[in-house]
Amino acid sequence: MAKVEHLHINYKTEEEFEQFRNFGNEGLYMVEELKGKMIDASSDSPFYGIYVGDKLVARMCLYQQDEVEKTYFPAFNDYLILWKLEVLKDYQDRGYGLQLLDYAKKFELPIKCIARNQSKDFFLNHGFKDIEQQNQSGEDIVIWTP
Repeated sequence: MAKVEHLHINYKTEEEFEQFRNFGNEGLYMVEELKGKMIDASSDSPFYGIYVGDKLVARMCLYQQDEVEKTYFPAFNDYLILWKLEVLKDYQDRGYGLQLLDYAKKFELPIKCIARNQSKDFFLNHGFKDIEQQNQSGEDIVIWTP
């Protein structure tokens, strides 16, 4: 299995993200977020991915939220936000999505995730809990606690 890599903020990554939009999930397109981060070259990238050879085949955005979230995580002072996890169609069902989830869980912090594009069952099957709430766009919120 390939390893999860911390993605750099640069124009090569922008080109790699383009293939995910072509895959068809415009709601998961992260180039705008990436371009916003490229303005500040010193910023730490929130993007992680898996390469097969030279091709980025899976990616996610994962960052730490340094705010208390008493509603979902009363025993923790901070938590992770995971969003836009996606695996290219030709590489699905090979464990890459689970590998990204396992990587996020290794931080031993709670995770709040927006389950986009009918992905809620994937998260629920891997230990996340449905809190039966939605964000402003009508997407389900799921959480995981270590």
